[in-house]
Amino acid sequence: MSPAPEEIGERIVELLPRLRRFARSLSRNQHDADDLVQSVIERAWRHLDQLQPGANLGSWMFGIMKNAWIDDRRARTRRGEVALPEDSGSHPAVSPGDANAALWSVSEAMTKLPEEQRLAVALVLVEGMSYKEASQLLEIPMGTLTSRLARGRAALADALGGPGGAA
Repeated sequence: MSPAPEEIGERIVELLPRLRRFARSLSRNQHDADDLVQSVIERAWRHLDQLQPGANLGSWMFGIMKNAWIDDRRARTRRGEVALPEDSGSHPAVSPGDANAALWSVSEAMTKLPEEQRLAVALVLVEGMSYKEASQLLEIPMGTLTSRLARGRAALADALGGPGGAA
């Protein structure tokens, strides 16, 4: 028996913070990320009948998001638009001694990762997906995911001056 639409709606609301983080990782722009989340929720609601009983709603929604993002990128390419990351200057709400400065640094370092590494890091390290779940979502072999994660971690450590980093 499938859950009632009200229950699914509540579960989607619970997923919003994770969806927003992943959308931000994909788009690297808060406004585009917000648009992407809205688009994903609309698509999911429209195609609720495609959600298999017992399926992981989060994985299903992340899959919709990945596909919506790819569709959007293709459409922008056809229209000749370029999606640019937000200005990489300092965040106006974060001062150097602020506890949020480290979080902002990680966020900035993530935006500079190559796309394939950024997505792997976002899904596994930020969203807590299993390697198997992330490799299925990204439609890549687990070994490829592991390699992308290793390179992404090394690049983040280098950018942040952590273990193995240059700074």
